[in-house]
Amino acid sequence: MTLDLRGLFSTTLSKLGSIFAYASRRIYISAQEKRVTEWFKVSGDRTLRLNYDLDENSLVFDIGGYEGQWASDIFSMYCCTIHIFEPVVEFADKIERRFPRNKRIFVHKFGLLNRSQKASILLAQDGSSFFKQGKTNAEVTLVSAVDFMRENDIQNIDVMKINIEGGEYDLLDHLIDTGFVKHIKNIQVQFHDFVPNAEQRMIRIQQRLRQTHSLTYQYPFVWENWKLDGNVS
Repeated sequence: MTLDLRGLFSTTLSKLGSIFAYASRRIYISAQEKRVTEWFKVSGDRTLRLNYDLDENSLVFDIGGYEGQWASDIFSMYCCTIHIFEPVVEFADKIERRFPRNKRIFVHKFGLLNRSQKASILLAQDGSSFFKQGKTNAEVTLVSAVDFMRENDIQNIDVMKINIEGGEYDLLDHLIDTGFVKHIKNIQVQFHDFVPNAEQRMIRIQQRLRQTHSLTYQYPFVWENWKLDGNVS
């Protein structure tokens, strides 16, 4: 019997690759579980993400509305004006049906990013993203955030919530580069780590935000909030 060393070596490498991939995935899952566990300990979705100094005169942007739950919670507490941006038309239609008679909640069937364009997005419920690949995709419309502010005479925003599955990096750089970040009192953002160089990009954006804002809470790659410093003009 002849021993096929090449085949044996190839099989061994394949098995080792599978083991390494599984181990890496488990390490990632464990890290993410730890992050989320710390967030759940403080009931962050019911406390930190909702507790702001707002009233009926406040303006809130919900960028990445999905089902509209966060906007619903914010409105029920403060009765403020809310603009929801959801580029997946199916999701945006559901949000519209959720607030059919609410004249203070505006649903926009496009996303805000660094430039206006058409883009393909992977549909995966609240994990829908431009940075993931899959079989179910949809074409969506994106609009330059600062162009939208200018065209709609938006001068100041009290809270901007950003959860756009990887697009937050380009959007925040855009807001900082144009200087509009100085007109946003609170930035509530969820960074995502599946984007290339995610941690380095996150750290760089955080360093830039410190020039105008102060961190009020931070759970890395879960949620964090930046509040505009009082002396920024």
